[in-house]
Amino acid sequence: MSMEKINIYNGIDRRELFGNLDSNLKIIEVATKVEIVHRDDALILQGENVELAKGILEELMEVLVNEESLDKQKVNYIVNMKAEGISYKENNVGGEIICYTHQGKPLKPKTIGQKNYVNKIRNNDIVFGIGPAGTGKTYIACALAVSAYKNKEVEKIILSRPAVEAGENLGFLPGDLQEKVDPYLRPLYDALYDVLGKDAAERLKEKDVIEIVPLAYMRGRTLDNAFIILDEAQNTTREQMKMFLTRMGSGSKVVVTGDITQIDLPKGTKSGLVEVIDILKDVKGIEFCYLTSIDVVRHELVKKIINAYEAFKNKEN
Repeated sequence: MSMEKINIYNGIDRRELFGNLDSNLKIIEVATKVEIVHRDDALILQGENVELAKGILEELMEVLVNEESLDKQKVNYIVNMKAEGISYKENNVGGEIICYTHQGKPLKPKTIGQKNYVNKIRNNDIVFGIGPAGTGKTYIACALAVSAYKNKEVEKIILSRPAVEAGENLGFLPGDLQEKVDPYLRPLYDALYDVLGKDAAERLKEKDVIEIVPLAYMRGRTLDNAFIILDEAQNTTREQMKMFLTRMGSGSKVVVTGDITQIDLPKGTKSGLVEVIDILKDVKGIEFCYLTSIDVVRHELVKKIINAYEAFKNKEN
């Protein structure tokens, strides 16, 4: 058992570093089995993995020096990465801005996986973002679509997803077409509203600058100068995936997102997203970005749920 003293950087807000009721310090203590005691302008570390705990605290202070906020998700992420020998600081995770929200808040990648995802979308015309729920696949794609439109890189934004998981059979639902499909497109609306603001998003929708449509209604179209997103792509068939990808026109960018662990297609129907990985993996200009449970930016329990299901599936197999 060893002991070390680490000085708190000048100007650091200790309440933010320590967390509410020292919650951030407790996360580090549990992960590293190190006791952390506050003494004047320093922290005294004592336990099994003092060097690891010291490295984590230095990274957290660097985050605050760079005027990034600290929340429980970010603290847990930095702890997990540092335990694997990966530095949040050296990878400059929060160093670039995706875009600004309608409230002027900068949107930044929260994980290394998200940063790679952003870079692949910026540098390629077709990108597949594949990963579990909560990794920001759709949200980041929508934010980049808004950024591309504001920078006059595209003239319109088109968002699509399979309207009903098991084959787009909308007839049994009450209401007109818009009322039938809206519940299935709601996550796309939510992402746009967060970035653009509801009023601005609705105005752009009225001008047909933004289209939010069920996948079935994409057939026969050619989409030029557009940022096109297909969400929940694990629930497409082979034919639907091919149909969607061949809608792409000149000056357009396509992002396809999905979670291949949550396929809701009828039994015996193979997912178009699963197949396309093998079909297009060697095509130049197309990139696949794989996010994992470590990239989950929702509640910490979401990550644990995903890992538990994965462990159960492996045991079952």
